[in-house]
Amino acid sequence: MNIIQNQSLKNYNTFGIEAKAIAFVSVTSVEELKDILSQNNEIFILGGGSNMLLTQDIQKLVVHINLKGREIVEENNDFTIVKAQAGENWHEFVLWCIDQNFGGIENLSLIPGNVGTTPIQNIGAYGVEIKDTMFSCEALNKKTLAIETFTNAQCKFEYRESVFKNELKDQYIITSVSFKLSKRNHNVSTTYGAIETELQKQNIQNPTLKEVSNAVIAIRQSKLPDPKELGNSGSFFKNPIVSNEIYEKAKALHPEMPHYVVSETHVKVPAGWLIEQAGFKGKRFGDAGVHKNQALVLVNYGTASGAEIVALSKNIQETIATQFGIEIEAEVNII
Repeated sequence: MNIIQNQSLKNYNTFGIEAKAIAFVSVTSVEELKDILSQNNEIFILGGGSNMLLTQDIQKLVVHINLKGREIVEENNDFTIVKAQAGENWHEFVLWCIDQNFGGIENLSLIPGNVGTTPIQNIGAYGVEIKDTMFSCEALNKKTLAIETFTNAQCKFEYRESVFKNELKDQYIITSVSFKLSKRNHNVSTTYGAIETELQKQNIQNPTLKEVSNAVIAIRQSKLPDPKELGNSGSFFKNPIVSNEIYEKAKALHPEMPHYVVSETHVKVPAGWLIEQAGFKGKRFGDAGVHKNQALVLVNYGTASGAEIVALSKNIQETIATQFGIEIEAEVNII
């Protein structure tokens, strides 16, 4: 293992924020990870850098999880359980599964980041979430240095939430994730968002896994900037879930407000719609801005600092709270 001093993290976060790590090491095995933890009490875990906003230098040893590998651990005629190591690129893993004709995660194509962070956030897109297919994950207990297995139920998944963001926050490091995927009779999901419209454009009526994935990729590319070209972390805000009472009060002033029923007492309101209605879509404040095609995405046009992105996000939150009486939360981890 090679520990580097004063390492720039600009290429390790998709926002492209310039920040430094006082010390940095990339680990390629669980044993290396255990060795680092046995010698260091204070560390900062870095995965794909896709769901964080750096606002300062990291005054700890930054441990980059670079564990690689994927394997079929169990299968029958109908299903397979595939394990991927935490450092595998998520989108590349999705495409690999599609090439094997393993179904269930095709709607999650082109989401930035690595496999290891997907259960933490319970990532989701186009009607599908990690909780729908995740079978289990393995995680290193930072105190005992033992590898423990968490079932789907033990992860306590909710909308963009899991046990790893709440009661077990900072206590474990996910080292691998296993998914139960279909091998035949795939239950493709095409009703959410613009997938059906995209498939109709191509005259596709009974889409394959690859065709669903291609449709999702086309939609995402039309709306979302490539982090390699324009710094961003995808959706910056969660879609707020509000009580029927709050929604009806807001709708009385804004009758066109869309919503999705979550339960008998709550609905989900698209944060992107709120931000666009508040006039932020496409706006630029120095090198920090809101993307022109998707108001949920905050972007770094070049040299924006983390503090400038945070200031913009707070401006958006305060404006929406005032205008609609609805609080929106950041989905991105602000460091």
